[in-house]
Amino acid sequence: MRKVAIFDVDGTIFRSSLLIELTERLIEKGLFPNTARKKYQSEYQKWFDRKGSYEAYIDAVVEVFMGHLKGVLYKDFLEAGEEVIEQQRNRVYRYTRNLVKTYKKKGYFLLAISQSPKGVLDKFCTHLGFDKVYGRLYEIGPEDRFTGKIIDLHLIANKANIVKRILEKEKLTLKQSVGIGDTEGDLSFLEMVDIPICFNPNMTLYRAAKRNDWKIVVERKDVVYEM
Repeated sequence: MRKVAIFDVDGTIFRSSLLIELTERLIEKGLFPNTARKKYQSEYQKWFDRKGSYEAYIDAVVEVFMGHLKGVLYKDFLEAGEEVIEQQRNRVYRYTRNLVKTYKKKGYFLLAISQSPKGVLDKFCTHLGFDKVYGRLYEIGPEDRFTGKIIDLHLIANKANIVKRILEKEKLTLKQSVGIGDTEGDLSFLEMVDIPICFNPNMTLYRAAKRNDWKIVVERKDVVYEM
């Protein structure tokens, strides 16, 4: 049975969030109103000044994205996503980029799981050589416009559910499996693998890693080190 390496994407491979970049592009293209940015600017500034949390910032972006997605044409959405990938595809961390290459050469099944939109993830992760990508899917209604609803949220909300599903579907094994994540949202699959790696973890994941004696890796500027 083929071994599996499981990667989170935003903040783990990509040095930002695909959802953030996509939301910004949708605003720039006039598909979301200019006023939408104001709803998360304050949380961004607090995080940037290290007075607030990244989680509060990303939650505010998610709220804006979901609040304005309804009615957007699917083809316009895809075009915005393609522009983001064209501009951002190489904005990745060295450590995880090299891990992807290493496990690809070893014949591992590469699985990416993220809360970003799947349409954008597919283009980003295919470029890196992933075998399967899971992200958020959004319902499309009449005239190919988004309804504003998420499809199968129960599945993507818990990454362990996805891992269980793909193990059975692709006939994979967790023996010598690897998992790489950066927040507590990745705990569910990190607890399943033989080799969990916490990369640039937030405090909640850092504390979990210390309790479980998991590998912690930090990349800062051009330096990669273990804690």
